[in-house]
Amino acid sequence: MSVRDDICKLVDDKAALFTQVSDKVWSTPELGFKEFQSSAALIEVLKQEGFAVETGLAGIPTAFSGTFGSGKPVIGILGEFDALPSLSQEASCSSKKEVVKDAPGHGCGHNALGAGSLAAAVAVKDYLQATGKSGTVIYYGCPGEEFGCGKAFMAREGCFDGLDCAFSWHPGDCFAPMGISSLANISVFFSFVGRTSHAAASPQLGRSALDAAELMNIGVQFLREHVSPEARIHYAFHDVGGTAPNVVQDRAKLHYYIRAPKIAEAKELFARIEKIAKGAAMMTETESIVQIKDGLSDYIPNEVLTTLLTEAMNEVGEVPFDEEDKALAQSFRDTLTPAEKAASAQQLGMLGGPELAQKYADQAICGEVFPYRPMGNIAMPGSTDVGDVSYVTPTAQMTAPTACLGTPGHSWQQTAQAGSRLAHKGLLQAGKALALAAVKVIEDPSVLAPAQEEYLKKTGGKYNCPFPDDVKPYLD
Repeated sequence: MSVRDDICKLVDDKAALFTQVSDKVWSTPELGFKEFQSSAALIEVLKQEGFAVETGLAGIPTAFSGTFGSGKPVIGILGEFDALPSLSQEASCSSKKEVVKDAPGHGCGHNALGAGSLAAAVAVKDYLQATGKSGTVIYYGCPGEEFGCGKAFMAREGCFDGLDCAFSWHPGDCFAPMGISSLANISVFFSFVGRTSHAAASPQLGRSALDAAELMNIGVQFLREHVSPEARIHYAFHDVGGTAPNVVQDRAKLHYYIRAPKIAEAKELFARIEKIAKGAAMMTETESIVQIKDGLSDYIPNEVLTTLLTEAMNEVGEVPFDEEDKALAQSFRDTLTPAEKAASAQQLGMLGGPELAQKYADQAICGEVFPYRPMGNIAMPGSTDVGDVSYVTPTAQMTAPTACLGTPGHSWQQTAQAGSRLAHKGLLQAGKALALAAVKVIEDPSVLAPAQEEYLKKTGGKYNCPFPDDVKPYLD
């Protein structure tokens, strides 16, 4: 058999194990840094498969690694498993139906992500055992991607140091190598402290923290005209100082996300917003307090490794969706709005080109391998802490279909399909592609030299954490 056939068989032989762990994580959805049952399920499999497991990485209880093999090359495979708040949904159900009211759910498919990467790591381990080749595979259990930037804390603590390269994937609606960057993001709290007073009898004695917060937001609205078109600034009130209109609010708290195409630009934008907060405090004679929660770097796709990953994807072939899969996907496709379908068509055109977009315009699901389309400095509007890994070592990733075309991220439809047969098919094919890419590196480590050269050219070879050293993982 060919290496490709070997890898596919290694994954297929243990397919039930990987789909079961995906379903187990799906059925116990946990928010970032609280994924105790989810991490335990993945660790259990790693131990059964003979990996040396290390837990509590970077001071995060649910961060872990599993290592197998010896010598070079040292290859990292990244897994995630955190859920999202208020996205509980019945599996495979194409009408909105919560399992537990307001409970978390896997609206980004990280149950499948963790299991698919696990499939890859185990297949590489089995290949190393069978061939006696030199090489080390490390599965990284990376918690808190959604709200905690777990990989950034892990990168700061050196967890990815010593890797020759890293691979990852993400559930989506197409089988595509990722040739696009992502936005860096800084997450920060702005608090204001004022003085209470009777709002009618003695308003002159009060100093309103809520006024300061609102003035800050107004200042930021005017700033939006003077930032790069790709930058994004989001905010939410965490504390409005109470509910009594006749009391001058002595406290207010805002949570800001500050995104930009490069982490250096995000830091510059943060400095400008910090000045606006200080100005708002001066205007209201209140005190402003700035607390950086966390942050993450922009993703730098390594073209050499992504080309290799694309070769592996083409060799394992398209995701084998059958008629039952297509019918299930169509039931979810029917729940989408015209705007969501139009956005899907636009994304297909960007990732696969106009011909593929036209081919799948009226289809419910797509298992075909998309071509690799490097997109230079173009950044997708979202963010991922895989970016921090890409600043430490050459990194490549892809998406694999686990849902119908056009499924919105962070939606009940995504949760439902992440617990379905569609996710099973997608995660297994993702595992095969990642494993084959890793084995290609093991079989021919010379590919690492140009990958490293590209990495050094793009990053300078030095990782600078997006947040200060005194910032700790937000475990509360």
